[in-house]
Amino acid sequence: MGTPQRATPTVTGGLAYAEVALPGALIGVAAGAFGAGTAALAGLPLPLILTITAGLGVPLALAGGCYCVLLALGRLRIGAVAPAALYWAVAFPAARLVEETAMAWYLGQATLLREPLWSFLLFQAMLSVGYAIGFLWLHERLAPRWLLATSGHNPVAGDLAGRYLRHLEVMSRRRAPAATGRRGNG
Repeated sequence: MGTPQRATPTVTGGLAYAEVALPGALIGVAAGAFGAGTAALAGLPLPLILTITAGLGVPLALAGGCYCVLLALGRLRIGAVAPAALYWAVAFPAARLVEETAMAWYLGQATLLREPLWSFLLFQAMLSVGYAIGFLWLHERLAPRWLLATSGHNPVAGDLAGRYLRHLEVMSRRRAPAATGRRGNG
């Protein structure tokens, strides 16, 4: 007889969703690190750089993770730009408000913003479209690989990976006639 094979333990419940949330959370952390790099290039002191990094990175990581969970629950569609843009039109301004609050706290300022809150939030909502597109682009390159790698022990990841594969098949079928037409015209 051969040696008994150990079954990979199945991840369930909240831990399964936390594992699915990881790619989105990492993108948020990367955005916070980008903010840190920008602050460092501006010559800001290290404590303020760390405040900016945490103030922006933590809320973006939480929102990115929540985005992944909403995908897993079927509340958002894979590859859909408009729902992602609407999601980030709320989440990105909220993250920026947390960052501004953290900076005001660090600097000991009594006032949080130099402009009215509605103006700040509206401007951040406009900027969020760019963040949403970048987030979606990165997410669709990182998440499917992670989901496939974790699908063996995580049924939530397996389900979402299957949906990504079906989405890829649909997109490939849609692109095939267009690619054939371009080759025929050349």
